[in-house]
Amino acid sequence: MTGATSGFGVHAVRQIAAEPGTRVIIGARGTGRTAPPGVRILPLDLASLASVRSFAAAVAGELSGTRIDILILNAGLHGSAAEDRSAEGFGLTFAVNHLAHYLLARLLLPNIADGGRLVITSSNMHDPPLGRIAPGSLDIDEWAHPTPKGSGAGIRSYTASKLCNLMTALSFSRLGAVGTGRLDVVAFNPGLTGGAAGRDAPAIQKALLAVVMRMVFPIIGLVRPEFVMNAPEHSGAMLADVALGKIRPPEGQVYVSLVRGRPTFPEPSELARDRAAQDLLWHESALMTGISP
Repeated sequence: MTGATSGFGVHAVRQIAAEPGTRVIIGARGTGRTAPPGVRILPLDLASLASVRSFAAAVAGELSGTRIDILILNAGLHGSAAEDRSAEGFGLTFAVNHLAHYLLARLLLPNIADGGRLVITSSNMHDPPLGRIAPGSLDIDEWAHPTPKGSGAGIRSYTASKLCNLMTALSFSRLGAVGTGRLDVVAFNPGLTGGAAGRDAPAIQKALLAVVMRMVFPIIGLVRPEFVMNAPEHSGAMLADVALGKIRPPEGQVYVSLVRGRPTFPEPSELARDRAAQDLLWHESALMTGISP
């Protein structure tokens, strides 16, 4: 699991680790991270594809031939400035939220059990209520190499990355198998949880996000209930239930979205469902991460 040491991921990993006979490995950046008893923490910096590769190799070593039943890709930023870049020079939010998780899933795919589950945290913000920040088309080059006023910077970088997460889940679902076995794929929208603005965000950015989350979105939530705030504890519990298979989307669907705290199963946005766009994102992401399409 990624994103298990902060936000609603903390609550999810506690519930998952408490399941009898469950072994949990999480990736975390930096030092001083804490986890529930028995949870193994391995170093992982999602802003570095080299770190992703090292983490995947370390996980494979820890497994010693056993298989992964559940892979949860939950970590993410809430946006970054155009000049903020990953170790490989990609836009930071696109790199952390999408590219790193795409690569990690591809690398660990051979280690997933038959019938194993891949859970990717997306967001209702892949199709936001404010048209100005909504991804109008697949603008991959801009997202990977953002310019100050382009769609790869600020809050627009977040909405674009969440679109990429959902499209990646749909692509893996279409793949439908791991080796000769089956792969169960779920894209999870935790709803708004009032999380921090993201990795090392300036105080003013966190303050602005808090204002938007707590003052603007409650008004939007009156007409679009999917933007009503959820408590992090509740979203974490729902993520755990999705990961453990206690909440499942209907046959042929992958998207679970919390609306007023309840799991619903809406259609993703039209752009997210575009198969040609999904294939293009998959292909370009493979090239950027140095893996075979």
